[in-house]
Amino acid sequence: MNQPLAYVHPGAKIAKNVVIEPFATIHNNVVIGEGTWIGSNVSIMEGARIGKNCSIFPGAVISAVPQDKKFNDEDTLTVIGDNTTIRECVTINRGTTDRMKTVIGNNCWIMAYCHIAHDCIVGDNCIFSNNSTLAGHINVGDHVILAGMAAIQQFCSIGNHAFVTGGSLVRKDVPPFVKAGREPLSYVGINSIGLRRRGFTTEKIREIQDIYRILYQKNYNNSQAVAIIEAEMQATAERDEILEFIKNSQRGIMKGYFSSN
Repeated sequence: MNQPLAYVHPGAKIAKNVVIEPFATIHNNVVIGEGTWIGSNVSIMEGARIGKNCSIFPGAVISAVPQDKKFNDEDTLTVIGDNTTIRECVTINRGTTDRMKTVIGNNCWIMAYCHIAHDCIVGDNCIFSNNSTLAGHINVGDHVILAGMAAIQQFCSIGNHAFVTGGSLVRKDVPPFVKAGREPLSYVGINSIGLRRRGFTTEKIREIQDIYRILYQKNYNNSQAVAIIEAEMQATAERDEILEFIKNSQRGIMKGYFSSN
C-alpha cells in the first residue's frame, strides 16, 4: 500500500493488504476492505465504504457529491459490497437526504463509463455493460443485466433476474425474470437463458412464462391480470414476487409489445 505517488488522507481507513497504484487519490472518511485493488488515477471521495476483494480500474470516481442542486453537503455515503469490479471511468455518486446512501451489492461487474447516480440501490451479482446510466433514486434487484448504453429514468425499479437490451430507454418499472427491449421499452419474453444458468428448473421457468402470458398476452389490464394470477396460479415464491412487484410499482410496469404491422 505504501505507494509514494498516491495520496491517501490520514483519516482514511485502509486494510493492510489493499493495493493502491500511482496517482490514485483517497479522501477523508473512506473505508476500504481487505484485498481490494485501486488502479492509477482513481478518485475515492468522502463517504466511500468499499468492501473486500474489489477491483477499481483507472479513471473511476467513487462517492463524488451528487449532481443534485438540492444537495447541501450532507454526510452521506456510497457503499460498495465485496468482490465487485468497477471498470475504467465509472462514476458513482453518494446519496442525498432521500436515502442517505448509494449502494452497490456484492459480486457486481460495472463496465467502463457507466454512471450510477445518487440514492440508487443495486443488488448482488449485477452486470452493467459499457455506458449504462442510472439516474437517481433507482432500485435494481439481484442478477440484473443491463446491456450497453441502457439508460434508466429516475425512480424506476428493475426486478430480480431481469435483462434489459442494449440502447434501451427505461421509463417504466421492469418486473422480475423478464427480458425488456424495443422502443418504447416492452416485454419481449422471460429471461430463460439467465434463469437456467442460475439453476431454475424447466418447470419453474414454465410457471413464470404462464404468469407473464396472463399479464402481457391475454389483453387484460394489469388489475384484471393480477386478480386472475392470484386466483388461478398456485402460490409460489416466484408468483408472489411478481405480484408484489406489480402492486408496489410507483411508475407502473412496462407494457407488452404490440407490432404495428
